[in-house]
Amino acid sequence: MRDTTRKMNIIQPHVDLPFSSSGSEYRKKRVAAYARVSTDSDEQLSSYEAQVDFYTRHISSHLEWEFVDVYTDEGISGTNTKKRDGFNRMITDALDGKIDLILTKSISRFARNTVDTLTTVRRLKEKDVEVHFEKENIYTLDTKGEVLITIMSSLAQEESRSISENVTWGKKKSMADGKIALPYKNFLGYKKGQDGLPQIVEAEADIVWQIYRLYLDGNTIRNIVRYLTAQGIPTPGGKKQWSVSTVTSILTNEKYKGDARLQKTYTADFLSKRIEQNKGEIQQYYIENSHPAIIDQETFDLVQSEIQKRRPNRRQLNNNSPFAAKLICGECGGCYGSKVWHSNSKYRNRIWRCNRKYANSQVCLTPNLREDEIKPAFVQAINQILGDKEQYITRVEQQLLLDDTAELEKVLEKLQAEHDTLISQIQHYIGANKREIRDQQKHIDHYRAMDEELKKLEPQVNQLKDKILEKIAQKEKTRRFLDELRQMDDLVIEFDENLWYATIELVTVHSDKTLGFRFKDETRITKAIKN
Repeated sequence: MRDTTRKMNIIQPHVDLPFSSSGSEYRKKRVAAYARVSTDSDEQLSSYEAQVDFYTRHISSHLEWEFVDVYTDEGISGTNTKKRDGFNRMITDALDGKIDLILTKSISRFARNTVDTLTTVRRLKEKDVEVHFEKENIYTLDTKGEVLITIMSSLAQEESRSISENVTWGKKKSMADGKIALPYKNFLGYKKGQDGLPQIVEAEADIVWQIYRLYLDGNTIRNIVRYLTAQGIPTPGGKKQWSVSTVTSILTNEKYKGDARLQKTYTADFLSKRIEQNKGEIQQYYIENSHPAIIDQETFDLVQSEIQKRRPNRRQLNNNSPFAAKLICGECGGCYGSKVWHSNSKYRNRIWRCNRKYANSQVCLTPNLREDEIKPAFVQAINQILGDKEQYITRVEQQLLLDDTAELEKVLEKLQAEHDTLISQIQHYIGANKREIRDQQKHIDHYRAMDEELKKLEPQVNQLKDKILEKIAQKEKTRRFLDELRQMDDLVIEFDENLWYATIELVTVHSDKTLGFRFKDETRITKAIKN
């Protein structure tokens, strides 16, 4: 009969003894170490080499330990583990059963991110892999280990936050003091001068000027990319293949006109080091005449105006023909595009036709054009100007003297002052609401009223700025057009593509088969197409 007396038996925990599977041979503990320095300075690299040497000797000196490796990372921040190849390789080896114990100097050397530290330690713990943090004297398989790690890694994370804030403050202070830092290894045209300011590199500056000239001569950015690559001109980073983004950056970067906008980006998260474009979230600084200019103000403004003007016609501009995005339908305002007729026969011919000809219920009546009709009409139009060249140049120069932007700039200065005053009032009003007890509904109503006023003012300021820029750009285009005329002969014999790019703004095609040529100085001449 079974004894029903209640009994308790204690089952002792299973302990893995340090013996091999045969039970006859003692197995040494497989030990590795992790070393990291966070910068590339000479002092830190010396510390890095010392750590590697120390751990190699230290592990090898213990008879009961088997040396595995010293896993290392140089010049890498410890705020996350994504880009630390040595660290990640060590963890993979440990999880694969190749390591029993990891030695590291401190929690901050292992990782400054609390989540990364705890997650990694727990993954290793599941595989019975222990980590020893020497500075804090923490063994992770110890019962107190995880509590201590949580506390210590949180402190380390706060230290990282403090360092990040100090670095950010230092950068802001430098910006406020007008100090400029360029990524010189990847910035064409400048090197760091002895005074710490950008210094022009003449050979590279010539390339920058060439890019601006090519663009103003009518070349698309893609054409410039192909040209620079074909010429074997190295990119700012020393590569052979240019890209659209690189050329665009050179054409739009204010530093080439001697100014500097600082704080274009900011670190949104100190742990992940995520960089964001500054769209008004934090303060920016704009320094005029901060360093020697490669591109003069007028040329830079003209390029910005041209970029805005070309933006709606980017697709047409991908066509390599000089007529792309230059021919405009006189009925619907659409661009003319090229079509190939009889492509597989001896009658193959390229014609230009309104891209919207059949897009609407009413067909555009503007004609199809052959290139051998457009070219002679242009030659006739330019010769009409050249027939009265000297008098023409004198008239246009006199007009340039009268056509300035002084009045517009006065209006802009007044509007800008009103805009800045309103922003200051809003900021003061918000600050006062935090310090004083107020009727919140009245506060909201008053804030909304000021915000509405600001929203009405901002478009006026921006439109006026655009109008001034447009007038300045037009004056510069006219000057360049006059310079081109001065160098020309009194008669053009045949069509010249470079001359077309240098002188023609747009050509309007009318339904009566006449072409309205608008030149860079806004002169308009109409010529009939001869059948």
